[in-house]
Amino acid sequence: MTKVKICGLMEKEHVQVAIDAGADAIGFVFAPSKRKLTIKQAKLLAEDIPPNILKVGVFVNPSKEELETAFREVQLDLVQYHGNETQEIIQSNRFPSIKAISIIFAEDVERAKDYTTNYYLFDAPGTDYQGGSGVTFDWKLMKVNSIAEDKIILAGGLNPSNVKEAIERVNPYMLDVSSGVEIDGRKDAELIRAFIRAVKVEER
Repeated sequence: MTKVKICGLMEKEHVQVAIDAGADAIGFVFAPSKRKLTIKQAKLLAEDIPPNILKVGVFVNPSKEELETAFREVQLDLVQYHGNETQEIIQSNRFPSIKAISIIFAEDVERAKDYTTNYYLFDAPGTDYQGGSGVTFDWKLMKVNSIAEDKIILAGGLNPSNVKEAIERVNPYMLDVSSGVEIDGRKDAELIRAFIRAVKVEER
């Protein structure tokens, strides 16, 4: 069954909604973004997340010290690299990781092979920030990809109404949503529930 990551959570209420609705992963943003959290804020949000739900920290070109502090204090399971990090940097940091790849052309999909990481997140290019643009990229471009499906995370413009098509076209390991479960820039409990339900119920 396709897994679900709810990203950019900023309020305890919405973390609990995601947990209760069956999210498989929760993402906290530490990079420049309207959803950016401090380590202290993320630690408070993460304290009641059960161990079976992955805690993911989203970073753009972080320092090793920043990663180590967040990993220790928030007890992260994965680091999501959303910047220009090189394979050498990712390897030297030695954290379980996700490398985000912005997709415009088919060649961008193949760039994923330049990295050795636990998962690859394929996303639309950012607008004001890296990622989180709320728009889809052309999923047909994923047909050229040679990455194992159990390593693929699909992001960009996902919402409760298009998850069925996303799963049919890409068959990713996980779907990652942020703005698609927001109203006026704030997470919405009903949309979080609807998104997870659309993924989980669709596959039963």
